[in-house]
Amino acid sequence: MQKNIPVISVTGKTLAKAYEDALLELYTNGMRFQTQYDKPGDPLSIDSTMNITILEPMTDPMIHRAFPGGIDNLREYVMELSGAKDHWTKNINDPADTRWEYTYHGRLAAYGAWKELINGQSKQNGFFNINQIDAVINKLVKQPYTRQAQMITWMPNLDVICFDPPCLQSLWYRIIEDEEGTWWLNCNVRFRSNDAWGASFMNMFGFIIFNKNVIAAGIAEKSGRKVKLGRLNWQADSYHIYGKDILSAKQLLFDRMSKISFADRTFNFHDDFIQEMYNDAENFVISKISDYDSSH
Repeated sequence: MQKNIPVISVTGKTLAKAYEDALLELYTNGMRFQTQYDKPGDPLSIDSTMNITILEPMTDPMIHRAFPGGIDNLREYVMELSGAKDHWTKNINDPADTRWEYTYHGRLAAYGAWKELINGQSKQNGFFNINQIDAVINKLVKQPYTRQAQMITWMPNLDVICFDPPCLQSLWYRIIEDEEGTWWLNCNVRFRSNDAWGASFMNMFGFIIFNKNVIAAGIAEKSGRKVKLGRLNWQADSYHIYGKDILSAKQLLFDRMSKISFADRTFNFHDDFIQEMYNDAENFVISKISDYDSSH
């Protein structure tokens, strides 16, 4: 009788390679598990505790074709992690408000704060309001080797009763300086729950770009140093493929790996045509957010 959840570790040079290897290891060595989101008749999920290390996060090939989305979805998620949807969160004391309970950016940039309905208007409230992003950047500029550069999302006063609490739990940073004086930003990301097939690629891609454009860029601006991305360690307490998605994962990836080369299973993010699609998607995402705002 199996009594231990498997613990799987994967290391890959690039995002696409590490993502694919993690899925394959999960599919091969994960265990069957029930979830609270299963519908009657759904197969059991495949689950594990997963540790993924991406050695060169910005090196191509970055994009794996076997994720449920397109380049515009990646761009939208990157914008979301920069705060583009922070205003979509609900009034916490309005039971009729069915918008999101939180955004990751909101928890990182304004930890401890939430929206309340005061005199009929939504206002930012809470016991405190901490910009963890600024705090981490300032701490790393002052002491690159600190072990205290951490951001968290979990708010027990809200999340223990939240129907869908944050999957992302924490981000931890430390800097290594090489012989040429370049600073390399290393990062650990921890998820309590990570949908391996439906979300994990977008999550990893989004936080790589967040680390580059927000954290590393912020450190570089304040320190005057050259800052690049070192390894990303991705830790998931539950790294799973839902039972309803197993057949799709099998058909779209696992059964095709022996027939299609790795190059044909991936895209280079820095190729001109991908960059053009990625950059052009910004206006589409802005319009999409505006349309949602108009209807809500």
